[in-house]
Order: sequence, then C-alpha cells, then structure tokens
Amino acid sequence: MALVWQKQVGDSRYEVRSHGATVRLYSNGVFHSQWNPDDPLKGSLWELLLLPVFFRPVQQVRRVLILGVGGGALIRLLQRFVAPEVIVGVDIDRHHLTVARRFFGVRDAELVCGDAREYVAELGAADGVEHFDLIVDDLFGHCGGVAERAIEADIPWCESLLKLLSQNGLVVSNFGSRKELLASGWRSSAVRAHLQGSWSAELPDYENCIGIFSRQPLSLSALNDRAPAAISPVSTRRRLDARLRPLR
Repeated sequence: MALVWQKQVGDSRYEVRSHGATVRLYSNGVFHSQWNPDDPLKGSLWELLLLPVFFRPVQQVRRVLILGVGGGALIRLLQRFVAPEVIVGVDIDRHHLTVARRFFGVRDAELVCGDAREYVAELGAADGVEHFDLIVDDLFGHCGGVAERAIEADIPWCESLLKLLSQNGLVVSNFGSRKELLASGWRSSAVRAHLQGSWSAELPDYENCIGIFSRQPLSLSALNDRAPAAISPVSTRRRLDARLRPLR
C-alpha cells in the first residue's frame, strides 16, 4: 500500500496508506481503521461493529455515540447504511480526528477530542441529557505494537454507559478476546440484572470479541432480515463471516 501521509509526534508515529480507493490508518504499526467508499462492506472488523445495529429497526437509531473514532470507518458505515440524525465521536488523539476528516472523509458528525471517561461522566451528571440509541465502546490503544483496550470495562464503566442509553438502545463493546469480554463488568450480576439482551459476535480471522447489550430482548431473525446482504449472517452473498451467539 502506498504511504500518503505520516506524522511523528513524540513516540507516536501515524501513517495513512492507500491501495486504490481503500485508505488505512496505522498508529505505531497498529492497524486502526479502513475505509473504501466504493466497496464499504468487505468483511472487516468495522462491519462487525456495524452489524448489531440491525437488531433494531434502523429508523429507531437516531442518536449515536462512538467512543474511539480511529479513522472514522464506523461513522462512514453508519452514515451509509443507517443515517442517524446525530453522531458524536470521541477520541483522545487529535491526530486520529484529523485523519478522519482529511483522509476518511468524515463529515456531518460531531468529533470531540477528549478522554472518553471524562466525557461519559460529564454527560451522565448533566441535567436533561438526551440519551443515545447506540453507544459503541471501541476504546483501544497500543502497547508494543499490539492493540489493547484503553479503558477497563468494569462495573462502574458499564453502568455509566447504560445511564446514557435510551430504553430500546444498544451498547456495542469491542474486546480483545472472548475471555476479556466474559471477565468484564457486563457479565456481572449487578449489570446483567438490567439486561434482557446480551450477545457476542466474532470473526474467524480476529481474536476480537464484540459484546452487544440491551435492556430489551434481541431477535437474531430480525437482524438477519434487516442487515444488508453483504453482512447478513444468513445471506448467500455475505462477505462477513460473523458468528453471533447469545450470552447466557
């Protein structure tokens, strides 16, 4: 892939590479985001973050909060296939937000440079805050060239996200492994008492495991019917080899 932009800031090195219409963001060698406007559904991890949205009718997903923007691939996917009225993206790294705007073409979204913990805490403490129909927790940093969660998904963190969630909303949370998901606050009795829908989603070529959480029951058949053919688990034309299963 061709190098189209790079920046060194202290110990951090940022690169944007392209191959045809595809652009990719790397931070210290860690592959953070990918976007191709001509072929957006290619079977990648970002589509696995998009897929749970279709547990709900897309017209009900009006307000979205994304914690961990990276290059903004998920924002572009949501705008293409869901069209929320409001998308707020929070990332602590201002260079990621620059890349999202300049190279990934992110427009018509509120991009906030800040600490996600502080942002969530401030919203939760505010009076009359509007809730979100979808909250995506994709907060990953890197250590020694390996991506790892930047914020532990402990019980207080999970409860703080639920506080911002609409009654019929979804939390979609990215974990480095299934073991990490099962050890998180989402599986505690205190948090599970508030949930009627809990699922996981995985891809065979990734260690990541996506957790999907809702106060309402979630129907896999409804998701299969609503999802675009390229990512629907039951479509013969699917490009996303997703494995979804309920968390008991």
